[in-house]
Amino acid sequence: MVKYFLGQSVLRSSWDQVFAAFWQRYPNPYSKHVLTEDIVHREVTPEQKLLSRRLLTKTNRMPRWAERLFPANVAHSVYILEDSIVDPQNQTMTTFTWNINHARLMVVEERCVYCVNSDNSGWTEIRREAWVSSSLFGVSRAVQEFGLARFKSNVTKTMKGFEYILAKLQAKEAKEKAKETALAATEKAKDLASKAASKQQQQRQHFV
Repeated sequence: MVKYFLGQSVLRSSWDQVFAAFWQRYPNPYSKHVLTEDIVHREVTPEQKLLSRRLLTKTNRMPRWAERLFPANVAHSVYILEDSIVDPQNQTMTTFTWNINHARLMVVEERCVYCVNSDNSGWTEIRREAWVSSSLFGVSRAVQEFGLARFKSNVTKTMKGFEYILAKLQAKEAKEKAKETALAATEKAKDLASKAASKQQQQRQHFV
């Protein structure tokens, strides 16, 4: 038996903004369980698709009843591989994640597709699927129920983290635009002042 999850979320930001935020979403106040992230492999295919593999380390506290089944020295951290395929031409990003340790206790596999929202081209849609399985004899059902509940909780944190990073990026972009506008206005004012001074000088020379 495998527990299956299907969900859909919408971020009110463009696909380009979400794509940029995806690579900058750690750390944030909602991802304190994410300890490290490392790029293992990255390449651009002849079709101009970006392929990446990252290794993430997260804390993963087991339920009390599950801790009794494992030695005290078993690591509580979980190592997760994340494969991603980015297609900038079609504005889609697909990610696959799965844990590579504690697999006997539980395996959580996730597939996410990020694409432009069909109702609003300025928004991004996320279609999320997950499969939770366990090979522990006698308690696999309980483990799967626990894993599914934790996964749903983490999805909520993930979305809040995304929104937090997007807000920071948008604020930074707005600040840079305001700085550029102010700089352009200053340069324009200097140019107008210079032209006015030149015109006055010409007028004085004309009357002399």
